[in-house]
Amino acid sequence: MKGWYVVVLVVLCSAIDVRSDSSNHRYKAGDQVPLYANKVGPFHNPSETYRYFDLPFCSSGDVKDKKEALGEVLNGDRLVSAPYKLDFLVDKDSESVCKMKLTKEQVAQFRTAVQKNYYFEMYYDDLPIWGFLGKVDKEGKVDPSEYKYYLFKHLHVEILYNKDRVIEINARTDPNALVDLTEDKEVDVELMYSVKWRDTNIPFENRMDKYLQSSSLPHHLEIHWFSIINSCVTVLLLTGFLATILMRVLKNDFVKYAHDEETADDQEETGWKYIHGDVFRYPKCNSLFAAALGCGTQLFALTIFIFILALVGAFYPYNRGALFSALFVIYVLTSGIAGYSSASFYHQLEGTNWVRNLLLTGCLFCGPLFLTFCFLNTVAITYGATAALPFGTIVVIILIWTLVTSPLLVFGGIAGKNSKAEFQAPCRTTKYPREIPPLPWYRGSLPQMAMAGFLPFSAIYIELYYIFASVWGHRIYTIYSILFIVFIILLIVTAFITVALTYFQLAAEDHEWWWRSFLCGGSTGLFIYGYCLYYYYARSEMSGFMQTSFFFGYMACICYGFFLMLGTVGFRAALFFVRHIYRSIKCE
Repeated sequence: MKGWYVVVLVVLCSAIDVRSDSSNHRYKAGDQVPLYANKVGPFHNPSETYRYFDLPFCSSGDVKDKKEALGEVLNGDRLVSAPYKLDFLVDKDSESVCKMKLTKEQVAQFRTAVQKNYYFEMYYDDLPIWGFLGKVDKEGKVDPSEYKYYLFKHLHVEILYNKDRVIEINARTDPNALVDLTEDKEVDVELMYSVKWRDTNIPFENRMDKYLQSSSLPHHLEIHWFSIINSCVTVLLLTGFLATILMRVLKNDFVKYAHDEETADDQEETGWKYIHGDVFRYPKCNSLFAAALGCGTQLFALTIFIFILALVGAFYPYNRGALFSALFVIYVLTSGIAGYSSASFYHQLEGTNWVRNLLLTGCLFCGPLFLTFCFLNTVAITYGATAALPFGTIVVIILIWTLVTSPLLVFGGIAGKNSKAEFQAPCRTTKYPREIPPLPWYRGSLPQMAMAGFLPFSAIYIELYYIFASVWGHRIYTIYSILFIVFIILLIVTAFITVALTYFQLAAEDHEWWWRSFLCGGSTGLFIYGYCLYYYYARSEMSGFMQTSFFFGYMACICYGFFLMLGTVGFRAALFFVRHIYRSIKCE
């Protein structure tokens, strides 16, 4: 048990406050409060961000990199000391940062940034600051060649404090203090800033409430809840309607088969009872099937742990890198679950090639993810973006995978192999499989997957927009309770629709339901990826090769993970159902 306490402690430590220790400091008048410049980038391309000083900003002194946690690096944060000095309780009026002479190349670089609507991000005592670099004057001009491009040169900062604590910071650029960047010529620039301190009664513990409230304004929250309730009620009504039909049909089947057993034992069987000798015949590619179940079980456990941390408040706004840290650490620690689930089920399927099974389990999800990462990291390196992981971070991840993930996977596999679990089929399997009768086209795998994925997808469709706007935009998502309810409904609907389609498949005397139930359960992942296409082209303003490749590349990995997880849920529900109905009848 002591080992599990250590695991839980590590997981919690990885997901709790990863802010620098400075956020707990109390300050005296004149103390230097840490201010870090993070990144700049096009506002509509959240993955395409660059280091602050990749643009030719001048600095008032030596630029020092801040030591960052793994989650911050994975999040693309690259904090460096900012050129502004915002000392505690020290007001400043039109303070000069520095003077510089921009060359033609630097003017063109800034003009391109302004044209692409670049923003900057800084952190002051771990409170975020944003602003745009400049503006484009299009008023009265039709031809883009006549547009005027301006750089903001004066930053006004207002800071709220409560006794010796920093509570809130707001920054705005002066629309009248501009530098004309329209022409390719040398320009003299003096960057300036002003600071105003104001007292407030907001306690330090509530200083993040401002960002929480921005994501849950009353009218937005009301619309949000109404949409979710409407969607859930519709889906549950459809599910209840199908469940009622299925239960009535099953009841009639049980009565019919019981009557047949009493009247004529030699009467020819029909329907799903007819294939009782084939329904528990092990699936083809049983090693791959067990590996898919193992990966799906691990991803399900990962999702549950993430929801637990979210519901207890670990992922408050701008807790830099907390989610990525939690995802990475929990995935590493749950690899034993994948190994155990896969090997245990492979043992029940009477498999013998344990090495291949564990290799498949270890590579089935990590393999595509690793290949996608290699390609996208190469793209980010080519662009010089902060999304490119440093070589040292990549080495650390590889070492953790080698020294922690792989051994846990093997230990879990050994435990699963040595488990005494049996498959517990209620019917004996015949030596030779029956021939499956010809079926209409709509009973094929693809039409069944389309039907199976649509209903669960309709249950989460509304919530997907808010999640995408948070992950691939600048909105803040904090209503994890709603998300958890939607997730539970997703599981219920996925399980039920898979059970219903499995019954109809067996009733048509098609006994190859194993892979079909997994594919039908996971088909929601394909619908989510289809939604990605709609969101990218209709609901977002993302553009450029890097942002496009990052969006579709990483969303493909996420949807693939959903496919494995929901496929596992669908198969487990179908297996429980099939065992139940065949236990309820007498099979010779």
